Amino acid sequence: MEESARLVKDKCRTRYNTDMAKPKASVEVKLEKLREEIRYHEYRYYVLDEPKISDAEFDRLMRELQALEAEHPELVSLDSPTQRVGGQPREGFVKVRHRVPLQSLDNATSFEELGEFDRRVREGSGRPADRGMGYTTEHKFDGLSLSLLYQDGILVRGITRGDGTTGEDVTPNVKTIRSIPLRVDGKELKKLGVPAAFEVRGEAIMTRKAFEELNRQQEREGGKRFANPRNAAAGGIRVLDPNITAGRQLDFFAYQLLADGRSPLKRHSEALHALEKLRFKVSPDWERCRSIEEVIRYCDHWEKKREKLSFETDGVVIKVDEIALWEELGSTAKAPRWAVAYKYAAQQAATRVRNIRVQVGRTGTLTPVADLEPVPVGGVTVSHSTLHNMDEIERLNVHVGDTVVVERAGDVIPHVVKVIQHGKQEKKFRMPQKCPECGGRIHKEEGEVAYRCVSTGCPAKRKESLKHFASRNAINIDGLGEKLVDQLVEKGVVKDPADLYGLKLETLANLERMGEKSAQNLLREIETSKQRDLDRLIYALGIPFVGERTAQLLAEHFGSLDKLAEASREELIEVEEIGPKVAGSIVDFFGEKQNHKLLEKLRRARLPFQCQRPKKKGTKLEGKTFVLTGTLEKWTRDQARELIEAQGGRVAASVSKKTDYVVAGAEPGSKLDKAKKLGVQTLDEKQFAKLVGEA
Repeated sequence: MEESARLVKDKCRTRYNTDMAKPKASVEVKLEKLREEIRYHEYRYYVLDEPKISDAEFDRLMRELQALEAEHPELVSLDSPTQRVGGQPREGFVKVRHRVPLQSLDNATSFEELGEFDRRVREGSGRPADRGMGYTTEHKFDGLSLSLLYQDGILVRGITRGDGTTGEDVTPNVKTIRSIPLRVDGKELKKLGVPAAFEVRGEAIMTRKAFEELNRQQEREGGKRFANPRNAAAGGIRVLDPNITAGRQLDFFAYQLLADGRSPLKRHSEALHALEKLRFKVSPDWERCRSIEEVIRYCDHWEKKREKLSFETDGVVIKVDEIALWEELGSTAKAPRWAVAYKYAAQQAATRVRNIRVQVGRTGTLTPVADLEPVPVGGVTVSHSTLHNMDEIERLNVHVGDTVVVERAGDVIPHVVKVIQHGKQEKKFRMPQKCPECGGRIHKEEGEVAYRCVSTGCPAKRKESLKHFASRNAINIDGLGEKLVDQLVEKGVVKDPADLYGLKLETLANLERMGEKSAQNLLREIETSKQRDLDRLIYALGIPFVGERTAQLLAEHFGSLDKLAEASREELIEVEEIGPKVAGSIVDFFGEKQNHKLLEKLRRARLPFQCQRPKKKGTKLEGKTFVLTGTLEKWTRDQARELIEAQGGRVAASVSKKTDYVVAGAEPGSKLDKAKKLGVQTLDEKQFAKLVGEA
């Protein structure tokens, strides 16, 4: 009897559970059907700009989904359209390292330079002039670069470009951009040959219409107008509250598809087609050109019609279409050799000079600046323009009250081109005899155009030095902005960059617009900055004429800051790309007693005085020249280059009689044919691994 009763209970329980599962399964089906319908209409509206239903009907579908998810919160998914906006503002951004760095592009400003680009591509790939070379052309967007990571076809992370190597996780903000799919069709991925885990790179921008609406809203609310769409877009992504991002009505255009760090397709044009199939926006009007002549015609056509586009653009991005050639051509330290940005001619406007004042830079140089009546130039409102130096002022013959032509090309700082009408009262500008910031003595070296403040205690030099030290490409202390630097210097809290590493929580928390949480975040950023490599510190010191590339060469050559500080002019000139002028500047910098004191303070703060990049392991390949061609299975092109350089060898872009080895991977290009023709020794991947000791 007991056994029979138990069986009856089990049957009833099973029937009950089954009956309960049916409604839940039915709700899941309804939810997914509703989500897919909304995704489709979002795609029609935000990507194709071809809506099929009214706004009211779309809102009804969204309300229905929200109500259903509210009844069944356990069924809410991360890729649901309701998850685009929501949540509380965050307390800070998490830094994320890009698997493959996001590089900048070299620029071409004339059709002749595009021809030079084509010549370099052909030489680097061994492609003869009479053989076709395919390129893709896309509008160049001026916004904020983003990397979108998808797992199982679902958006899991959005990262800013940052410094190209490390960006910030802005996933909640990215989800508010309606033209970014939160989920892509798995069947479509399979059909295209793209794995379910992939990366999409592109640009977050603001259209002209959205920008105008934002500024109208700012005026209605008594806020400050934004100068240009790029700043408004970038600022909209890098805010801690995703609701603010949603209010900016940002757009996203995809320009690269990656899987496991490489393109999963053979041509870039195929990747653009694939992105369109996956419901991403790509550059409208993009084309595949069969020659550089077709590229030039495309650039000429759109330079004349760019004002008719719905977004700001300052040029065209040209890429070699064959992905295999990307590996073949490789990259410089900053930019790929397989792509270039053609920049449109500068845009100009006329305006009046209200005043000429002087700014003091971080090295004490006095720079005259023209305050202008605000005027729109190339999508940006210009109200200031550098006049560079006294020689330039005399060349232009410019005075306060003059009407001038102002020019702006891309991201270049606007500058005065010429005077078109002198004002009624011409007053000649003279450089001040004392520093406008500290009252210190002004000195001009004979034979130079620069006037400099010689006072080591000049607060302007302190402020500019601190801002440079903390800038993104230097030590990169996020959160140390201009207003905070002003407060720290004016209150006497910080006198040099090393003082940043002694800041206390209570000191920062008591500053204007700072609280305990913001102070903690800044202190964390300052502590993290100690992990930067030596080249970043050398650049951060602000040595005249020492830029990022020079700092990198110095770090690699000397290996430590102490050895660099002790180097003579002759030793410095031996370094690749270092000339007498730069060598003299470095010797002068380290010969200054105040700078020695700064270095000792930075040493006590435990900043990187040693180069942390892998040192040469030996000289096994000393003097040997390699050329890489095709795709290697075990290494990327950059990794293979590092292995060669670690053994003392060097990697060249093209094959010549001086080449010692050509390393050929899968699908090698014409470099292999040239190597055989010249009798240069070729290595397959296994032979190369054995040679570098990595078998």
